[in-house]
Amino acid sequence: MKRVLLALAMGLGLAFPAAAGTIAVRGETVYTMAGAPIKNGVVLVKDGKIAAVGPVASVTIPAGTRTVSAKVVTPGLVDAHSTLGLSGIYNAPQDQGQLEKSNAMQPDLRAIDGYNPREPLVEWVRGFGVTTVHTGPGPGSIAGGQSMIVKTVGGTVEEATVKPAAMAVFTLGPGISQNYKTPGTRTKGVAMLREGFVKAQNYAKKRQATPDTPEDLAMEVMAQVLDGKLPALITAQSATDIVGALRLAEEFKFKLVLDGAAEGALVADAIKRAGVPVIVHPTMVRPVGETKSASLEDAAVLRRAGIPIALQSGYEGYVPKTRVILFEAAEAAANGLPFEQALASITADAARVIGVADRVGALAPGMDGDLALFDGDPFEYTTHVCTVIVAGEVVSDRCR
Repeated sequence: MKRVLLALAMGLGLAFPAAAGTIAVRGETVYTMAGAPIKNGVVLVKDGKIAAVGPVASVTIPAGTRTVSAKVVTPGLVDAHSTLGLSGIYNAPQDQGQLEKSNAMQPDLRAIDGYNPREPLVEWVRGFGVTTVHTGPGPGSIAGGQSMIVKTVGGTVEEATVKPAAMAVFTLGPGISQNYKTPGTRTKGVAMLREGFVKAQNYAKKRQATPDTPEDLAMEVMAQVLDGKLPALITAQSATDIVGALRLAEEFKFKLVLDGAAEGALVADAIKRAGVPVIVHPTMVRPVGETKSASLEDAAVLRRAGIPIALQSGYEGYVPKTRVILFEAAEAAANGLPFEQALASITADAARVIGVADRVGALAPGMDGDLALFDGDPFEYTTHVCTVIVAGEVVSDRCR
């Protein structure tokens, strides 16, 4: 029976971590992202957590411990924004749940209710070293719902979930009108979002004064944004829409994370003054429509301006229905973003921007035992990811 279940799991592309144990990972270079790279280093993982990191000479590997080796070792990669698990590989109605088109204002929708851990694309990106993904509604509605953070393992959504509600997802810009009758213009979109926040303020006051006021799920989410319990992720590509998002954040005093920012370089000073991080559009996004001004150098330009950034796979409407952040970071590194900053944009910096830096994004004692092992420079075209480890368990061991 066990063999049958294992074969079934492998056929479905699932990854079920076995009983936690101890594994040692040796690397000719170990990028911990918590300090300087370590030459001839070792990472010791015990019971799913990192127990020790350092040069081989300073870390004792218990006798009998399984040891895997690579030229380069990094933390498991962190995708700062995706629709993975909601948008699927078949590009058919049954696996395209990234955008609900019945209403442009639905903040009460939850990614956790639609995430499919068995989606083949989850296994596919995991093979390229991606171990943590911030996923949820795609851009295109004023208030699209709540995102979540998952690991790229697990047979159920509960097993995969790191944070069930990570951010409230919004969009500004004329692109919304492609999906809904209203708003027709960007000014109407901002007005509708502002109206939603005003209603949430009044709702919160009423609930405080009269506790038996009926619960409104949509208003509860908007109120959590205003209370600072839930960051607002606002997709805004043009300079006008970026400034509009900054204006709303200042007006209502909520925590903002900008998404996309194809024209962010034009208003970099304003973004920096606001202290807002940016999940930059995929480096290789097609420069058409609202992203017509996107550049391969945007990540480097924003980072040089002193703005915290992370990179994303985003939503991909064309096959294979998802990008791979490893490749996006490689292009950013080839276009002005220094190597370690590019690596940070898909590890430590990405984890900080999405609020899980206490668990992932770096190799340090107490962190989750998630690692990616390469047979060369991670950003070289000829390099492969040969081993991927999640919570101390090898979940991929085929060079890709």
